[in-house]
Amino acid sequence: MEVKASLNRYRQSPRKVRLVTNLIKGKPVDQAIVELRLLTKRAGDPIAKLVRSAVANAKNNFKLDGTDLYIKNITVNEGPTMKRFMPRAFGRAAMIRKRSSHIHVTLSDEKPLKGKGARKAAATK
Repeated sequence: MEVKASLNRYRQSPRKVRLVTNLIKGKPVDQAIVELRLLTKRAGDPIAKLVRSAVANAKNNFKLDGTDLYIKNITVNEGPTMKRFMPRAFGRAAMIRKRSSHIHVTLSDEKPLKGKGARKAAATK
């Protein structure tokens, strides 16, 4: 069973958020939340909140146990960019891009496969 949750228009650049999401991909939910809590990156807290929201979706909507869930997939896409301008020399203006992110997480109750056997198992399914 797969459970999904998403966080749209998070005001941090996707490149910075991907550093955090790549750390928890494929891990059990409990371990991922502990790692996010101890992380010093700014994106750690909102991503932990998103994972807890997905666990709550699993418990309330699908009657799953929250302890044996794994992070099957977590993706960070680019959201809308706000464009602002900074005055520069000789009457010019430089554009400042304030980027945002869309984060989507998928939890599964099946343990993800890793290594060489993962591709063969995925190909047979």
